Amino acid sequence: MSRTTASSDKFEKLYADLKTSSTFRRGVIFCSLLIFWQLYVWIAQVPALLIPSPIAVLEVLWHDLLSQKLLQATLSTLSVLCIGMVLGVIVGTALAAFAKVSRFGQDLLIVMSSMLNPLPAIAILPLVMIWFGFTSVSIIIVTAHATTWPIALNTEMGLSTINPTVLMVGKNLGLDGFKLIREIMLPAALPHILTGLRTAWAFGWRTVIAAELMFGSGGATSGLGWQINNSRYFLQTDRVFAGLVVIAILGLAVNYLFRLIEINTVQKWGMKRS
Repeated sequence: MSRTTASSDKFEKLYADLKTSSTFRRGVIFCSLLIFWQLYVWIAQVPALLIPSPIAVLEVLWHDLLSQKLLQATLSTLSVLCIGMVLGVIVGTALAAFAKVSRFGQDLLIVMSSMLNPLPAIAILPLVMIWFGFTSVSIIIVTAHATTWPIALNTEMGLSTINPTVLMVGKNLGLDGFKLIREIMLPAALPHILTGLRTAWAFGWRTVIAAELMFGSGGATSGLGWQINNSRYFLQTDRVFAGLVVIAILGLAVNYLFRLIEINTVQKWGMKRS
């Protein structure tokens, strides 16, 4: 009887842990969406040309992964995105730092962000293509444009909202210059910086895919967006869905990565509730 009670307690504890686990809850939502998708295709008898079943998409996904076509396209897109984001981080951080130490820098950031931030990055792609042609440089430039402003504005906001008492304590401890920035200002501004990076990733990812779709219509090859566009030409809807699934999975993975960084920094330091 005691063993039965102990086993029951273990199952109850496991069930309680699963209920409170965000990963489990989100996994249930993800699986539910897949089941709903499959049931809809079966019940409504939707033609595969319009909406393929999850099983068909997984088969194509597995085949393309084995042939490394999808992997190479994804790596090509990610490499362009990472280069564009690095440039965006450098330019955005420099603008935010300049705005923090100079009145002219603040005016410069306000004027430039007011003019360029509302401008969709994909809207300047035709002009960039005239300058640099159908090359990865064009995509890198528009990606850098898309990522610069979320980083600049959020970093500047984070640096501007640091509690003056915190800065005073740092100075009283003998910190100044780079040490004050590294030990006090950057950790204090980290929540805003992470928000800027997360927003920049989303903007940059969408810009890269959209640019590759435009390049695909122009005959350029390479990248995940091009593969999706190329599959459309041959009415391979399952491959189009496979590309979209890869985009969604990468989005979930990057969001999880940002979440881990946030837990081990912002929440750990007591700057945000868990």
